[in-house]
Amino acid sequence: MRISVQDGAFDFAAQARAFAADAAGMGAIVTFTGVVRDLDGGGLEAMEIEHYPGMTEKAISAIAQEARTRWALGDVLVIHRHGRLVPGEQIMMVATAAPHRGDAFAAAEFLMDYLKSRAPFWKREITAAGAHWVDATDADEAALKRW
Repeated sequence: MRISVQDGAFDFAAQARAFAADAAGMGAIVTFTGVVRDLDGGGLEAMEIEHYPGMTEKAISAIAQEARTRWALGDVLVIHRHGRLVPGEQIMMVATAAPHRGDAFAAAEFLMDYLKSRAPFWKREITAAGAHWVDATDADEAALKRW
C-alpha cells in the first residue's frame, strides 16, 4: 500500500505501470484519475487544495486499510495533490489490485467516494469574480451511504 500527498504533478502512465508490475498474481487492476474540471459555464481559473501534513496521510491510510478489510486486495495506491491546480490537471489517482475484478472495482469506488467526502482536504475555487470554499454536495454524501 502506498499513500502520497504531494504538491507536484504525477505521471499517471508511469504510476500505473509500476503498480501493475508490483501486482503479480492479481487478476484485476483498476485505476482512476481525478482531473480538475471547469465550472458549469466555465470560468474556473484555479482550485487551491489545502491539507494538514501528517493528519491527511493518516486519514487516507485508514480509508485504504478499511478497503483492504472489506475486499480481497493485493495492493492499493492513492496519490492526492495539494496546492494550486488549474482545469485539466490531475488531482488524484487511485489504483487497486485484486484477484478478481469485482473486488478491485468496488474498492476503487469506495476509496474515491471516501477521498472526495472524508479525506481532510479543503478546496477553494478561484474565478474572476473571486474565491470561495467548496462544500460537500448532497450527491457526495449520498454516495457514502451505499458503503
